[in-house]
Amino acid sequence: MSHDYRKTPEAVSRLTPQQYAVTQEDGTEPAFRNQYWNHHEAGIYVDVVSGQPLFASTDKYDSRSGWPSFTKPIEPDAVTEKVDRSLFMKRVEVRSSGADSHLGHVFDDGPVEAGGLRYCMNSAALRFVPVAELEEQGYGSYRSLFETTTTKENS
Repeated sequence: MSHDYRKTPEAVSRLTPQQYAVTQEDGTEPAFRNQYWNHHEAGIYVDVVSGQPLFASTDKYDSRSGWPSFTKPIEPDAVTEKVDRSLFMKRVEVRSSGADSHLGHVFDDGPVEAGGLRYCMNSAALRFVPVAELEEQGYGSYRSLFETTTTKENS
């Protein structure tokens, strides 16, 4: 099934002021005072604007930064990156590839064993979909990320 994850005026009009400031005006929410920094439930995180799948809880880790951090996007093309030279430093901004929502930044100080990257995201840019609701919300193809592999018994 193909999905079109573009930004629409209707989707933008439903954003809270904080979600709008983060996703549309490249804002940043406060560390340790956001919805998902200490969230540990299994599921996926999607773009609050378009619903595009962005990250899986299986790739989330505690970076001690105060924002939700992931080692990689759920799909390689789920996000785009661009150089951000604001704040008098060079950083790499992360945006959703479908709706072009500002999500956060990626840094090279993540877990080495998982590739070394830290996708430091704003909770306000994300909506969480629990594993139990993946099918009903149209994300059933991601259920396999949360299924444990079992060995076949010999007959």
